[in-house]
Amino acid sequence: MYSVLIAEDSKPILRNIKGHLEASGLPVQIAATAANGEEALAVVADQPIDIILTDIRMPKMDGLTLIEQAKQIRPNLKAILISGFNDFEYIRKALSLQVIDYLPKPITRGQLIEVMERVIRQLQEAESQAVSLFRGIVDEDYWRDVELQPSFYENPKVWIVIHKQPLTGSTTELTPSFVAECLNNPEALWVLPSSEPRQLLLLADETWVKTDRAPAAQLEDLRRQLLAAGMTVSLGGSFDPLPWNLIPEKIRAFSPRLDDHLPVFKPIVMDFGQPWLYPTPSFEEINKLIGVYTTIIEQYNKERFSLMLSEQLTKWQGSGLLLIELKRFVGQLAGAFAAIVDGEEKTKRFGDFTRLYGMEDYESFCAELLRQAEETFQDIILKNKKSGDELFEQMERHLSMNLYANVSIQDLAAEFHISPSYISRIMKRYSGLTFVQYYTSMKINEARRLMETKPEMLIKEISDTLCFSDQHYFSKVFKESVGCSPLEYKNKLPK
Repeated sequence: MYSVLIAEDSKPILRNIKGHLEASGLPVQIAATAANGEEALAVVADQPIDIILTDIRMPKMDGLTLIEQAKQIRPNLKAILISGFNDFEYIRKALSLQVIDYLPKPITRGQLIEVMERVIRQLQEAESQAVSLFRGIVDEDYWRDVELQPSFYENPKVWIVIHKQPLTGSTTELTPSFVAECLNNPEALWVLPSSEPRQLLLLADETWVKTDRAPAAQLEDLRRQLLAAGMTVSLGGSFDPLPWNLIPEKIRAFSPRLDDHLPVFKPIVMDFGQPWLYPTPSFEEINKLIGVYTTIIEQYNKERFSLMLSEQLTKWQGSGLLLIELKRFVGQLAGAFAAIVDGEEKTKRFGDFTRLYGMEDYESFCAELLRQAEETFQDIILKNKKSGDELFEQMERHLSMNLYANVSIQDLAAEFHISPSYISRIMKRYSGLTFVQYYTSMKINEARRLMETKPEMLIKEISDTLCFSDQHYFSKVFKESVGCSPLEYKNKLPK
């Protein structure tokens, strides 16, 4: 849907235009109306307007002045003039402002629809040309506020991905205007906001490249230039000139390499045109660490957990740790906590872990991760951990209510948000039996009760009712527990 602003001081004409547009079936919505030029300009400054229909002669500010100033705010704005005055000077100036068309009063529905369809086609063509190719790479709001000059589409381009280095202590926001100012905004160079946070895309004509210096050296020069302005970044790019419409495909292919190899503690530059010389991430150590931390969490050993996490974060400081490895560690740590939390609490409790990468520096990151992890650990302990005898009683009660089902140790672990190994330890401590032995003994006791109170039930019926796999297995387990077969036991009962 395209947003339309109607600037018209005549209420009857305004109502007429609104009625035609609302009944047209075109992909437009009337975002606002204005009775004078100043009011309309305020709307343009406040809302993302795509099309403006404006009378030439209006109070406070005429339509041509409105269009001229509105295009300074939104260069891609499409304008349609409305007037009852057949004045050549107005029309000539309107053409210089790239006004799409001119509608004489009284406005007919057919004329209005024809002009609006032409405007919509132009908007769609402009969007499809750049937005579709750069979708997912460049922030889509960029195309609404910036109109690229024809030179952007003419010459071959080189491209560079600029990634703000995480946890470096830099509070300066990485924006296109910041980079353009650092580079003195040279011609034939465009800085585009990325759809990824903390990242920008720089495109430049091939004439911008210095032929006497290697691409890696030029990337390093650019990195140092931004560092001198207070911004620590890592860079990756290609200095092989390409037509602009082939660049998005290359960015999609190569940009993830920068993300995957970005060190936490040392900025880098990557020439994507050269053979790959950078170490690939290894998750073997991360996976081993998470296995240890998961066990500690399941055991509710908060002190050991905090000590180990603090030591590990200190050990990593200044190392060659990659950002993707750190993110995997934090993500899996949150997952280990989330595995023993249910429902909305899971989303609420662990949704904030991702914001840690926006911390000012590594020290702040470590302090916040420790604080959040310890707080989460304590909450889980208070809400989920039971004393041994209390937990055993609750598990026993749950099993007694499910004798006619087939509860596994995994089912019990999920019910009480604890690990199967912890269940085994509790069972062994308070009953002297394994989980399977204890649950089976409860079922055998129930089988004896059924034989005593419901003598009409067949042995097979009792076996099936208590969810034994077959009657033979039931008889075997019964004899091992009671000392005789089910039939022998039943025959000994008083008639």
